[in-house]
Amino acid sequence: MTIKLPKIDFTISRRKLLILIGTALITMFLAIGIPTWTVGQSTTNLLVSAAASLQDVLNELKVLYQKEQRNVNVSFNFGASGPLQQQIEQGASVDIFISAAKKQVDDLEKKNLLLPESRVIIAKNRLVLITPKNSSGVNSFYSLQDESVKRIAIGEPRSVPAGQYAKQVLEQLKIWSNIKSKLVYVNNVRQVLAAVESGNADAGLVYVTDGKISQQVKVVVAADEKFHSPIIYPLAIIRGSKNIDAAKNFSKFLVSNPSRTVFKKYGFIVP
Repeated sequence: MTIKLPKIDFTISRRKLLILIGTALITMFLAIGIPTWTVGQSTTNLLVSAAASLQDVLNELKVLYQKEQRNVNVSFNFGASGPLQQQIEQGASVDIFISAAKKQVDDLEKKNLLLPESRVIIAKNRLVLITPKNSSGVNSFYSLQDESVKRIAIGEPRSVPAGQYAKQVLEQLKIWSNIKSKLVYVNNVRQVLAAVESGNADAGLVYVTDGKISQQVKVVVAADEKFHSPIIYPLAIIRGSKNIDAAKNFSKFLVSNPSRTVFKKYGFIVP
């Protein structure tokens, strides 16, 4: 007697086969510990326009941040706060602005260019008088009036916060008019530092953090804080940013305890 068995179809559609293979690969990745966020994760490019005096500290903080946020690429545009403000007003694709003074951020807020409630002060600073390391002729702000002092570098007061603070101090000490002819105006505070380092200026007014990073200058004296406006670094997210979530995340990182430690390392005062 012959028994007929039913036919079994062992064929499988290509679509089902691909699904099975894909599922198997994902299971394997999870089993061997490949982080799932790296699979198909796009990179966010974050542009931060920041005051020149923040260059060293922010570059170090960027490395720390990107170790934790590998899908975020942070780029910096360093310069004087005034020109950076103007770039934003003219439509530059900036995500975050960090100024060395309150005025520039206030101006952008008045023009409705900032994300509401995104402002935060991330650091403070001090203004100091510096000279070349081997110089001995200047021992106070009043020494700037001496005939031996020919050139004094400061930031352009109309656009550079460090220059604005410098002018306030020199006017409060009533020596501005006496030394005005000696003043050399530059585009940002790091150019003041470079002028003194090179010997192209006999003295200059910079932030204490700038004086701290250079081996070629010495700090003569710090300006009394009552003689100038508070030196603060306000941060704000630009309303037109296409990366709001990433900008908020980086902003929170900059006021975190690990970031505060780095700011202190470079001589900044943290709020």
